[in-house]
Amino acid sequence: MTETITHSQQDRDQKQPGPASRELSGVDLARVALHQAREAAKARGASGSTRKAKQASRTAGMRRDGREVAGFGTVLHGLLADRAWDIPAAGGGVLDRWPDIADAVTANLSAHVTAAAFNAESGQLDLRPDSPAYATQLRLLNARIIAAANDRAGTQAVRTIRVLAIGKTMVPEPRTPAPTPAAAAGPEVSVRTRDMAPEGFHRALAAHQAVPRRREMALDTAQAAARQVSVLRELSQWAFPDPEEVADEQPTPIDSAVLQRRRECAATETAALHRARAERAQRSGAAILRPQGARRGPDPARPESGRAG
Repeated sequence: MTETITHSQQDRDQKQPGPASRELSGVDLARVALHQAREAAKARGASGSTRKAKQASRTAGMRRDGREVAGFGTVLHGLLADRAWDIPAAGGGVLDRWPDIADAVTANLSAHVTAAAFNAESGQLDLRPDSPAYATQLRLLNARIIAAANDRAGTQAVRTIRVLAIGKTMVPEPRTPAPTPAAAAGPEVSVRTRDMAPEGFHRALAAHQAVPRRREMALDTAQAAARQVSVLRELSQWAFPDPEEVADEQPTPIDSAVLQRRRECAATETAALHRARAERAQRSGAAILRPQGARRGPDPARPESGRAG
């Protein structure tokens, strides 16, 4: 009984903190806690993983916090690592997309200018024209080409343009689109056609097609159409009358007018000849013999009755 009490008192003495332990505070307590944590980690065998996790969290905290002093190259490499960017890949994208970039700047530029190379570090894009005219055009469109290249590539990788010596332009092959997966074939549906119809349908269709189709017109519409046709016919006859029928033996009006004109000319000519002969005979004092059928004209030697009176 005495031994049991003695051991229990010793246990109480060990559990109760002494005056030295009560005086621990601040940094000492932190050291004790850290020591205990290390001992516990060693016991679990996870000391290496804990150290790696602390280093990773510390690095992540430095990346998230932008107040630490760092060089431009360090920040740029960290940004590329965080966003999984690859500068050579961006340059390859610029070269691959040169036809689209050229078409965005001006028409037919890709057919006369080739993207030769791209330097990812300096941001220099080398272009090779096929004629002096396009070389001058590249120098004039320098800013527009840079803007179009960065817009198409999605980055600000292109900063300068270098125009190379004139050479043969290699036209890039057209890019074939990726084959689209075939659509899932649905259940096949049989298509019914007229040939698959029963025999009765074909007989009815033949009988229907044999009946002649007549366009029926309303009575009022038919009468109006007849009146319109008659009016148009009257107007046509009034505007373009039919020529009068002439017998075969009788001359046409044109021929009659020509004959009448010829007769008048012949009579005038005969009268003029007789007058000339009479004047010549009067001068010579010879007798004038007139033909019976000749028309007697006025005698210039004899005054007319109207004039004498």
